[in-house]
Amino acid sequence: MKVDMIIQNAWVFQTATQSFIKKNVSIKDGKFYYISQAEMQNLTPKKIIKAENQYMIPGLIDAHMHIESSMTTPTIFSKAVLRFGVTTVVADAHEMANVFGLEGLDEFMKAETELDIFHAIPSSVPSTTPELETTGGIIGLPEVAELLKNPKIICLGEAMNFKGIAYEPESLIRKIIDLCKKERPTMPLEGHCPKIYEEELADFLFSGITSDHTHQFPVSLKEKIEAGVFIQFQNKSITPENMQVIIENEFYEYASIITDDIMADDLLNGHLNENVKKAIKAGLPIEKAIYMTTYTPARRMGFHDRGEIAPGRIADFILLSDLENFSFDAVYKAGEKVYEKGAAIDYPEVIEQFPASYRQSVHCKALTTDDLVIKIATEKESVRCNVIQKQEVGTFTERITKEIPVKNGILQWQEADCALLIVMERYGKNGNTSFSLMDKPITEKGAIATTWAHDHHNVMVMGNTPEDIVLAQNKLVAIQGGYIVVSNGEITGECPLPIGGILSQAPIEELGSSLQKVRSSMQALGYRNMNEIMSFSTLSLPVSPAIKVTDMGMMDTKTQEFYPLIFPEDGVLLNEDID
Repeated sequence: MKVDMIIQNAWVFQTATQSFIKKNVSIKDGKFYYISQAEMQNLTPKKIIKAENQYMIPGLIDAHMHIESSMTTPTIFSKAVLRFGVTTVVADAHEMANVFGLEGLDEFMKAETELDIFHAIPSSVPSTTPELETTGGIIGLPEVAELLKNPKIICLGEAMNFKGIAYEPESLIRKIIDLCKKERPTMPLEGHCPKIYEEELADFLFSGITSDHTHQFPVSLKEKIEAGVFIQFQNKSITPENMQVIIENEFYEYASIITDDIMADDLLNGHLNENVKKAIKAGLPIEKAIYMTTYTPARRMGFHDRGEIAPGRIADFILLSDLENFSFDAVYKAGEKVYEKGAAIDYPEVIEQFPASYRQSVHCKALTTDDLVIKIATEKESVRCNVIQKQEVGTFTERITKEIPVKNGILQWQEADCALLIVMERYGKNGNTSFSLMDKPITEKGAIATTWAHDHHNVMVMGNTPEDIVLAQNKLVAIQGGYIVVSNGEITGECPLPIGGILSQAPIEELGSSLQKVRSSMQALGYRNMNEIMSFSTLSLPVSPAIKVTDMGMMDTKTQEFYPLIFPEDGVLLNEDID
């Protein structure tokens, strides 16, 4: 029998026993063929790889992630992550869909890649409803029906609208879930349910959703798994305490390790492999970490052709000499080498994949300092305001009350150590502008602006001086999207994302370097968080606890009720654009 390749004497990961056994592995037509401890005398290979002292594991599978979070295109992303052993991903391109709708999603899925990219139906476009936030596109029932016909679609992407899912049977998200259950009854329905427990969790799961990838905590992790939730551990949930829950209860079958969001600068150094290493450091046995990034995600997504080294499975695999440090020697996709240690990324020639109009998608006015004067009708010398306070770990926020002076009918927010947070509708639909206040998010004078504002991706700018806010917002509109950081009247960080305000076709090294500069500039302003970029970009995510901002105002993300900037009994806003 002729075969394409034989890998001799490798320590092969046995999925069934989650252990390593020294074996010979043959590959034929891009799939694993015969695997044995015995010599393969009856096979004639075109190539032999002597893998003495090397380990062989299946290609890593990332079952929940967003390519747009890396701010690059699928083609460039494919090249960037294959070197990190990732051979299959399930991408939820709801960022692209929020900006360009079904058309943008179709353009995204047309990309040719070596990496196997399967897709989720973006279930939350918008993440709440059009009455609560303005997006460029909407994925409704007709769009979902069309996507269900596409073989690249394998699951419903993270359903996030808790109120609509749990308590509103006629909501769009419930109708989307019901349509998926009718047309594809065995398709996984992915969920997003942070800080939801007990009967509320049951109300959420009763819809048919069976997974969660949000920030996990030991106190609720066991409850969720015992309630039938498949847990997908992203970076911030990979803690010794959470891993101990998995180990003590032997919950390995009910969880996987994912990335969810990996920023462009993080992608310079790693992808899913870094989360595997973090899990091992947090106490998870390495064999279990491999199992939870190969087999359990494959089974979750119905991939019966990959996820283990076994006859008939696609020959996606990694060779590594240093198992303890999880350092790769080579990566193979369908039996072909796609990365060798030390090799540079061979980027394809840049081809403009997207329509030219995608580079002219930010349509909102340039701010002036006059626009930032908040006028109030009140007889009081100070008024009580609802103010957002961010946390330094994770993306959660909370609402606090601050007493803020008023002089000559103008709110003196700077005197109360507040920053102004502004969201401007950028799709040319209604011109909405909302103003909120934050409790000292930065310690130095400056401003931060972006169009990468989860998930509606309107223009969002925050700062503590009007001049810096104006400079940051004006520059952001001029470059048609990205990130801008201003300090004392100077632009100190800039990362252009000209494709829809969320993507770039620059090489990862160039894009990552620009984003690193943005990150360091935010740090220099005193913005504190374990992930500054994600923390800032999710201030606008109205499904993430507890208080977030859209172009329509500051919202309690659980009740979906808007808070007024100023307590009504204290005063009345006179600005037309401020809710």
